[in-house]
Amino acid sequence: MAAFHQPVLLEEALALLNCRSGGIYVDGTVGGGGHARAILEGTSPDGLLVGIDRDDEALREASRVLAPFGPRVFLAKGSFADLRDILAAHGIGPVQGILLDLGVSSHQLDTAERGFSFSLEGPLDMRMNPSSGPSARDLIRSAREDELARIFREFGEERFARRIARVLVEHRRREPIETTVDLAALIARVVPGGAREERRIHPATRVFQALRIAVNRELDHLERGLREGIEALAPGGRMAVISFHSLEDRLVKETFRSWEKTCTCPPGIPVCTCRAEAKARVLTRKPLRPRPEEAEANPRARSARLRAAARI
Repeated sequence: MAAFHQPVLLEEALALLNCRSGGIYVDGTVGGGGHARAILEGTSPDGLLVGIDRDDEALREASRVLAPFGPRVFLAKGSFADLRDILAAHGIGPVQGILLDLGVSSHQLDTAERGFSFSLEGPLDMRMNPSSGPSARDLIRSAREDELARIFREFGEERFARRIARVLVEHRRREPIETTVDLAALIARVVPGGAREERRIHPATRVFQALRIAVNRELDHLERGLREGIEALAPGGRMAVISFHSLEDRLVKETFRSWEKTCTCPPGIPVCTCRAEAKARVLTRKPLRPRPEEAEANPRARSARLRAAARI
């Protein structure tokens, strides 16, 4: 299982979920089943785990890893953005806990054919569900220059977004950009040497992140998934979210805080008319980060942030 994906912030996530026997818990990004297995162990002997993922390979691995738990496991292909529909279709809910481990699994990064990594040569795919929707190659081939620049700037916070987009469009007029290595090499030639040294990461890192987010509509799915999740929780139930970049973490933080507010009326209204009630209590005022020993053992965990909230 560790070779497929090593679960991040495992102990911290389990503590925040406050797992109990007999409860129903959702792992909305079940991946290789690492977090899910720990949740099942923490809810023994009769807790139920619902595992959701868009990736068939992840579901196959989760099925293998979680097989010893038998009927306590239910796996579904789909997005956590459709959480309530998935639960309702199978007569499950409300639930006591939801975990979302965002981002890309180690297996996806290390499988060249999936196209997530700029260090491995493969097709420009980047889809969480390889059988659905346009790929990164499709996006690079068809998007206008201003649209590419917007994607790189908004989703990758890329300083040279406009310059990179212009070079990609100029290049594709001569020949298509087919592979991860081709794209990474083009970007490396565009980003100035001083900037490469300053950022201490590969110059293609932010563009690859941006393309992946755009292809999979990750922020849209996260926004919907948070809304779906809070409604699926039983009173006292908890949601924990592990994010890996500032865009995700900011969205989670702001959404959790909005759930604590008791009034949404605009300033200047003398009497509250919205009758809004707080939906949740934030459990993490600041995100939890991996301990030094975890970050050393698993470098991909270094950017992880964990936030949690409990439904009122």
